Amino acid sequence: MADVHGNFSRIEPILSRAGEVDAILVAGDITNFGPDEKAKEILDILVASCKLVMAVPGNCDPLSVLNVIQNSGAKNLHDSTLTLNDITFIGLGGSNPTPFGTPFELSEKEMKEILSRYMGKTSGRTVLLSHAPPRNTLDVTAHGSVGSKAIRDMLACVDLVICGHIHEKRGTQKVGNTLVVNPGPAAKGFAAIITINKEIKTELIDLR
Repeated sequence: MADVHGNFSRIEPILSRAGEVDAILVAGDITNFGPDEKAKEILDILVASCKLVMAVPGNCDPLSVLNVIQNSGAKNLHDSTLTLNDITFIGLGGSNPTPFGTPFELSEKEMKEILSRYMGKTSGRTVLLSHAPPRNTLDVTAHGSVGSKAIRDMLACVDLVICGHIHEKRGTQKVGNTLVVNPGPAAKGFAAIITINKEIKTELIDLR
C-alpha cells in the first residue's frame, strides 16, 4: 500500500480484503506532514496484522518518521535491504524535488547514490520499494512527468518497483522486463496484492 496520509478509515478493510499475506510493503506518505504519533499508530496496526512489514517514508512524512518505522517493529527499508529466500527488497524513501518543498525530498544525485549502493549487487529477484515512481512511468501530472530519473536509470536492475506518490496514476506498467506497480492511495481504499512466483502477478484492490 501507499499514501495512507494519516487516514485510518480504509486500513482495516484493506487488510481484511487482502487476507493472509507474507509481508506488507508501505510505499511512503504514511502521514500527512506528521505527527509521529499518527505514523506509529498506523504501523502498529499493520505489524499486529502481519509479522513482516517493510516501509519507507514519503515526501509528506517528516524525517523523524524514519525512527518511528524502526521502533514500531516494522523494517525501515529506506537506504537498506532485506533478503528473503531469493528475493531482495531495496528501499528508497522521500521523493525527488517537488514544487512544494515537502519535508522529505532528495536530489536526483542523492537518490542515485543510495540506489547505486545496492543495485546490481543482488542475486535472485530484486524488488524496489520506493515512494517516487520512475520518470515517464505512472508519473504524469498537470506539471508533466514528475518521476525520478535516478530510479528510471536503475530499472533494468530490478524485477519489480512498488511506488506511490502520484495518486492519480494508480495502476501497473511494464518497462522492459520490469513491472512497476502504483497501488493507489490507501487513504481512499486502494491497495494491491502482489504474488511473486515464476511470474509476478498483481491484483489491484478498490474499496471505494
